[in-house]
Amino acid sequence: MTFAEQVTGLTTPHSRYTPLLRGLLTQIGLALSGRAGVRLAAAAGLTVGRDTLLKLVKALPDPDMGPVEVLGVDDFAFRKGYHYGTVLIDMATRRPLHLFDGREGGDLAAWLRQHPEARVICRDRSGGYGEGARLGAPQAAQVADRFHLWQNLGQAVEKTVSTHRARLAEPATAPPAGPTPQVVQPPAELKIVTRLRTRYAAVHKLRAEGLSKAAIGRKLGLCQATVGKLADARTVDDVIAKSQHRAHIVDPYTGYLHRRWHEGVRNAAQLFREIQELGYPGGELAVQRYLRRYRTGRGHAPHPGPKPPPVREVTSWITTHPDHLSEDDAAKLRGLRDRDAELDRLTSHVRAFAAMMTGRHGDRLKERITSVEQDPLPPLASFARNLRRDLDAVRNGLSLPYSSGAVEGNINRLKMLKRQMFGRAGLDLLRTRVLLAR
Repeated sequence: MTFAEQVTGLTTPHSRYTPLLRGLLTQIGLALSGRAGVRLAAAAGLTVGRDTLLKLVKALPDPDMGPVEVLGVDDFAFRKGYHYGTVLIDMATRRPLHLFDGREGGDLAAWLRQHPEARVICRDRSGGYGEGARLGAPQAAQVADRFHLWQNLGQAVEKTVSTHRARLAEPATAPPAGPTPQVVQPPAELKIVTRLRTRYAAVHKLRAEGLSKAAIGRKLGLCQATVGKLADARTVDDVIAKSQHRAHIVDPYTGYLHRRWHEGVRNAAQLFREIQELGYPGGELAVQRYLRRYRTGRGHAPHPGPKPPPVREVTSWITTHPDHLSEDDAAKLRGLRDRDAELDRLTSHVRAFAAMMTGRHGDRLKERITSVEQDPLPPLASFARNLRRDLDAVRNGLSLPYSSGAVEGNINRLKMLKRQMFGRAGLDLLRTRVLLAR
């Protein structure tokens, strides 16, 4: 029916819903988005489509935003590895302020120019956000997030421990029975290391001559990813540390293979079938290649000794506060430090950095970076050099009380919200829900 006058609280022009029903559907859309909202509305006896729910949500006005003095910024993945967005958080209220597609520094700079009241910007150590903050708010202090600093340190520790995998096992308490074959030491340098050194020198020589990465790849017959990895590495040791001592699919079963080898079983096919019954997921060729070194005289299969702890477990011992380690783990870590001087120095560096971080002693940062750079631990030295590139923000992160905890919390909310998105309306819906779903 058509009314000459609207009934207050019941009708509105050109509307198919009463204000009360429209408000109810809007709340359902805010809480559950499209498909899930349709299912809840149907259970309540309301017939509505998912596109209608999305339109109701997008029609809501953005809340008013007051002055923002402390801003948090971070990226999130719509689709990991392909499509990213950026979220801005008011660190005082822990509420989302804005969300835009992409993670370019220019978008952040444009937003900051419209909000000159910002005096602190909490971010990760992304170069794009750092440049955007510098251009858009030169008056603001940039603060590198301590969580990401510790996460990057943990990655450097894991790489270092991985290069010492052969030394992680405890020495055997007693010599094995029977004659012990003399162990032939492997060559001083593996073929892969020699090849990496040669390629690294060739790539950097051509870079010095002004060739692009694509031209270098064509000239040397290397793929673009390999050329980029070699060209971006500061030293060849950084590349070698990532390439040596890689985990192999046969590694968990080498102890069994060594024992059977010393028992006289040299048939690779038989050994392959035996470890297959133990859960080996690989193929026979990998077993043949592993045993080939013992057939050609390059070495003798060592007698199986104590199983070394996993690299990640050792990393957790080193990066955990000593007071929080169990007695057993603390004893194992002490044994490792006594057997390996490099792991001992690594643990000392990590604990010194942790004390600097928890005590907010940013004034010690330069001294700590210099100390690590002088120690021949390539992954850790690379971590320290990267800190120099963003020195002021890292120092602020280790001195000021600000952190990106509120940003990470909202990123977790985004991960849950994006599972409910669909269609081209995804970004608009996500933006509105981030702003309104408190």
